[in-house]
Amino acid sequence: MALVLRQGETGHAAAGGLFKSYPGRRSHCSSRKGLIPLMQNGTAAERAPVPVLNRAEDLLARYDVLFCDVWGVVHDGFKALPAADDALNKFRRAGGTVILVSNAPVPNHQVAAMLDSRKLSRTAWDAIVSSGDIALTHLRDQSYRQVYTIGPRDRDAALFEAVPARFSSLEDADAILCSGLDDDIHETAESYLPILEQARARDLPFVCANPDLVVDVGGRLYLCAGAIADLYAHLGGDVYWAGKPYISAYGSAHGLAEKLRDASIAKERILGIGDAVRTDLKAAEIFGVDALFIAGGIHREDTMSDGVICRDRLDGLLHGASPNAVAAMPFLAW
Repeated sequence: MALVLRQGETGHAAAGGLFKSYPGRRSHCSSRKGLIPLMQNGTAAERAPVPVLNRAEDLLARYDVLFCDVWGVVHDGFKALPAADDALNKFRRAGGTVILVSNAPVPNHQVAAMLDSRKLSRTAWDAIVSSGDIALTHLRDQSYRQVYTIGPRDRDAALFEAVPARFSSLEDADAILCSGLDDDIHETAESYLPILEQARARDLPFVCANPDLVVDVGGRLYLCAGAIADLYAHLGGDVYWAGKPYISAYGSAHGLAEKLRDASIAKERILGIGDAVRTDLKAAEIFGVDALFIAGGIHREDTMSDGVICRDRLDGLLHGASPNAVAAMPFLAW
């Protein structure tokens, strides 16, 4: 459900769009149909409108593996979505493998515990890849001995307790590990500018354990680790992005799926499912797999009215410059 900047897009430019108010809710959808203009090599081309489905059974039958987003697809922030739970269970019973892919800056067991608390059945998924896991793996692979941390120790205790390095001052650190803002109510990314400037002077690598720029919690937007990482990148700093839309997320999920199935998995047999254009659809585009867009998540006000996808709104969101999807659904359902 969270959003991040696109590859090559600055966080400040992205935030300018994210913090705009949504348009007023319309009472009905336009019936406009047709092709969406798309620029290719400087010339006008056309992209067919994304098909809208109410049932995913036939689509899912084309794939062996699902890379499924969590917030906005399988739960709404408070409770599991029964139709999504049912769809994932039926996909697995038909022989499919479900990898949940989350930008949460904590290890996968913490994500599993959260899903348990929201009553998502354990039979709905095979494994979880989290940004926290990816960040920890990177720290181990780089053999950092001492790290300086940014982020709330209490909220993200599961991440910090698993760090394979000693915590240190900025002056002694080999790298920075960031899970978020220490105080995401009163601080901004610029609050960390003095720290980032010192780190840049030492050419410290910055490990971002959550590439999201902002997250929507109950209609309120909170800055995430990605906002600080983006500012460091603007200073010329070296940032490792642990999660969607970057290759680290779906690459990790692919390796895990092949291990679980004990077989090579062609990318055309993988479907990414998510509700965020900037994270989920972009991750699928970068990794080279198909994507199913769930409109009822973070983009619900952009794409839906009275629980129905509006054709013109969907076309406006998934325009020629945006990542594409093979289909869209209001909510994931079998």
